[in-house]
Amino acid sequence: MSETLTFRDLGLPESLLNALLAVGYETPSPIQANTIPPLLEGRDVLGQAQTGTGKTAAFALPILANIDLERGARKNPQALVLAPTRELAIQVAEAFQRYASHLPGFHVLPIYGGQSYTPQIRGLERGAHVVVGTPGRIIDHIDKGTLNLSNIDTLVLDEADEMLRMGFVDDVEQILKHIPEKRRIALFSATMPRPIARIAETYLRDPVRVAIVAKTTTASTVRQRFWNVSGLHKLDALTRILEVESFDAMIVFSRTKIGTEELAEKLEARGFRAAAINGDVIQSLRERTIQKLKDGQIDILVATDVAARGLDVERISHVINFDIPVDTESYVHRIGRTGRAGRSGEAILFVTPRERHLLKAIERATRQPIEPMILPSVGAVNEVRITKFKERIQACIAQGGFDEFRELLASFEQEQNIAAIDIAAALAKLLQGKKPLLLNPERESAAFDAAAKPTRERSEKPGFKDKPSFKEKRERSFDDRGERPVREKRFDRDAEKPSRDFSARKPSRDDDSSKETFKVQVGHMHHIKPGNLVGAIANEAGLDSQYIGRIDIFDDYTLIDLPAGIDDETLRILRKVRVAQTPLQIERWDGKAGASKPAPRFVKARKFDDGDDARPRKPARGDTFGGNADDRSEGRSKPPKFASFGDKPKPASKFKGKANDGFGAPKRKPKY
Repeated sequence: MSETLTFRDLGLPESLLNALLAVGYETPSPIQANTIPPLLEGRDVLGQAQTGTGKTAAFALPILANIDLERGARKNPQALVLAPTRELAIQVAEAFQRYASHLPGFHVLPIYGGQSYTPQIRGLERGAHVVVGTPGRIIDHIDKGTLNLSNIDTLVLDEADEMLRMGFVDDVEQILKHIPEKRRIALFSATMPRPIARIAETYLRDPVRVAIVAKTTTASTVRQRFWNVSGLHKLDALTRILEVESFDAMIVFSRTKIGTEELAEKLEARGFRAAAINGDVIQSLRERTIQKLKDGQIDILVATDVAARGLDVERISHVINFDIPVDTESYVHRIGRTGRAGRSGEAILFVTPRERHLLKAIERATRQPIEPMILPSVGAVNEVRITKFKERIQACIAQGGFDEFRELLASFEQEQNIAAIDIAAALAKLLQGKKPLLLNPERESAAFDAAAKPTRERSEKPGFKDKPSFKEKRERSFDDRGERPVREKRFDRDAEKPSRDFSARKPSRDDDSSKETFKVQVGHMHHIKPGNLVGAIANEAGLDSQYIGRIDIFDDYTLIDLPAGIDDETLRILRKVRVAQTPLQIERWDGKAGASKPAPRFVKARKFDDGDDARPRKPARGDTFGGNADDRSEGRSKPPKFASFGDKPKPASKFKGKANDGFGAPKRKPKY
């Protein structure tokens, strides 16, 4: 395509050209230049391009060019756009409305979950030319009979890979079965995993393939940096960045829903205008929060991945990954919220020592090195605070209107014989309040400033040794106490066999070094199942279930394998999560046995003469129930004190050597 190509060259009608001129579009992007002509001709399109490249206009403009304004308003919709999230559905609907500003009578209706059905049903009854919705809510309206897709001419699947990740593939295929055979389909996806390719092969007819290959999967206008979390709390580091970095608006990504709310509250307590959005926030509040961000009423939005998907706000100049994402696609989508439409942006990533492997995976996926960041020093923070304080004074002087205060302070100076500079300093202290104006370098720990230096260079020097791993720490701590690690303990085959204790396992239960074993304080006695734990941890920690490994449930606790990169902040949040009305109280497992030995489910333990609780065993041939190995070696059987199968224990002497009446010892064949 020529660099001088214009929207007029693509064959768009005059009404759309005027609308594009009004919104400031001059030349089409590569995805638009390659997609609009085939869609105008009625061809199917399979487009692959990264986020922020103009995909919305690529499919919206051809739909509007072919829309029948007289037919759609009275009957069923002519075009359906499927989006993975509510935010993206609203954004696409707003884009349709902007592009159709010169099309009188055009109606577009967003349909998504979290909103009442009543306004959506009324909008469908009034008539809409284009419906933009999430798959789940579209299925609901189809089942209710309030949405008829028999007149659909164009179906668009926007961000198909994200719909796959969120589990909407089955819903998408069900919707595809309701649209007419004579239609055109446009499928757009940043990546092309196998399930998406299968849908394209099944439902698209001889599609025009458009692949906008970028040198990197992240926009070149975004500067990417990372900071090694070492010796400094992440919240304190974030505060330093917010004070020193010059930003207009910012999104801070947290891994969990609870984390977004807590972080937003702490930032507000430190004087920043912040708000949180996550999957639990109702849609009306979510929309008001985003509008406040656009209007400049708040400057910092703390969000989860799903809540911020599809968000496009021009003010966003910075994206901070407070919690590193566990998959590279989430990272690409996160930093895609800034640096859009040619604007410059900043992306900062917090990386703990245990998360180094995730950083390397991101660099490999984006084919871009992420440069280490030097954290602002105490002196830099104090310098910025002093500058802002002086600017406030200058702004107040420029505004004027303080004559009465000047007279009052002049008389106070004469009466009390206090210097004017002392009075001004006292007033400044009153204005500042309890928060100190400057950071005290002496009170800051040595690690606080040592962490400000980038460590990648020194970590890559030959012979440099990073922090010891969990395994090394465990072995070292055992040696310091004069004990051997659990993994080295051996038992003599000829010695008496110990009772089975399922908790006596090594912390590294899998060969996968990326996993770490954790202990939670819920078990069989709480009537939990593995699915309960997977759901709770996946939702609150922002983990896909595929990253959760082996789960061993015992009586009063459970061992679970999770990614080794989980930081202390996430663990603190997970400790408060309740499963079966009980807090998880999750902690890293040190390999020691639990407080109680896990007895098997549905089998009661029996108490023997020696006072030990042991797992019931099958009686040997010729052995009275409950006899032990020592008794058998002497040619006799030792009866148990009690047999606890019945409601009331019976003395062993009453059933010894007799047939079982259903409550005592089991029957055995008499010996002849």
